[in-house]
Amino acid sequence: MLFILRRILKTLVTHGALTVELPDGRLLTSGDGTGRHLRVRINDWRAVRALILCPEMALGELFTDGRLKASEGSIYDVLALLSLNLKDMTLPFIGRAHRGVRSIVGRFRSRNYEQLAKSNVHRHYDIDDRIYAMFLDSDRQYSCAYFENERQTLEAAQLAKKRHIAAKLCVPYGASVLDIGSGWGGMALYLCRIDGADVTGLTLSSEQLKVSQERAEGDGLSSHVHFRLQDYRTIQSRFDRIVSVGMFEHVGLRDYGTFFSVLKRSLKNDGIALLHFIGRLDGKSPMNPWFLKYIFPGSYLPALSEVLPVIEKSGLIATDIEILRLHYADTLAAWRRRFLSHRKDAAAILGERFCRLWEFYLASAETGFRYGGLSVFQIQIAQELATVPRTRTYIAAEEERLRRLECAAAVRPLAAE
Repeated sequence: MLFILRRILKTLVTHGALTVELPDGRLLTSGDGTGRHLRVRINDWRAVRALILCPEMALGELFTDGRLKASEGSIYDVLALLSLNLKDMTLPFIGRAHRGVRSIVGRFRSRNYEQLAKSNVHRHYDIDDRIYAMFLDSDRQYSCAYFENERQTLEAAQLAKKRHIAAKLCVPYGASVLDIGSGWGGMALYLCRIDGADVTGLTLSSEQLKVSQERAEGDGLSSHVHFRLQDYRTIQSRFDRIVSVGMFEHVGLRDYGTFFSVLKRSLKNDGIALLHFIGRLDGKSPMNPWFLKYIFPGSYLPALSEVLPVIEKSGLIATDIEILRLHYADTLAAWRRRFLSHRKDAAAILGERFCRLWEFYLASAETGFRYGGLSVFQIQIAQELATVPRTRTYIAAEEERLRRLECAAAVRPLAAE
């Protein structure tokens, strides 16, 4: 067993410096000695066996259980080192075998029917609401921000994200908008407050519904923003605009046809839709098993090659595609810093094990976007070719118009006092 672990480490880490302390105190080193020296300790031999047999699952489980600890450097530093080395390595036989099995099994995963979708959402989003307040921006945007420059704050970048999406939607005043996966309501409230839209927001999270309805009521917008605990498949109305931010990842590969057929029947002939979702730049790949089990059950991160054919088959038209590179890595870095700064508070609410779970989640997600094959796609969709302007210059012009409206909205309450 020790021989196998040594071989795996030598294969995994060729650049950098990693020392693994075994339960009996022996040390295994790997890498060329460059950069920061990192060290982890494994507390028991069963943990060693788990790492050998299924490292993608075991690493997160062992860290969460406290059976593997980063004693020099953080778990983020360790994951970053492994991610940087993954580009130059061939997975050991066991790792390749596990990935092959997951690819096959994933094809036969059950459909993401309505009750299962609600259960999956409940497991992640209906935890104590105070946790999300610790690391998200004040508008509770739980998706990739849009950093217009490196000095921009998280709050400004999340506002820029909403503005960027609204600009691509070209929302006329008073338009009807469907927000699929409305979260805590920030996008819907923005479109109503800034663009004068009448918005219907759908969520499967009872906690998010409660907060978003309270926000709409508090802002005096409840007559124009309507949040519902409803599955997207049950929607029957038609809308001028449809937006979905960070929800498509939870649809499930086998339900893509259903999703875009609902999109087609719900979008008016001259309508525009915008999907903002996480995907893979390096082709289709099975989901990380630890993420599926502990963070986002039922989720799937597609390559564009798995999405565009379904759009084409539905009869819809992809009118614009933008790839947001590294924006989510920077977003997750900000979330991770904020969460760690409130770690004691989080531990007092949900315990130390939850904090380790969440730290590993945020760290591994960030390294996936910074060094792995993950990115964010924005696909603009229409029913007709002439619906969207012919050149992309309208996006910048719309963003400037929205900035002026944001300033006016910010000043208006002061003028009324």
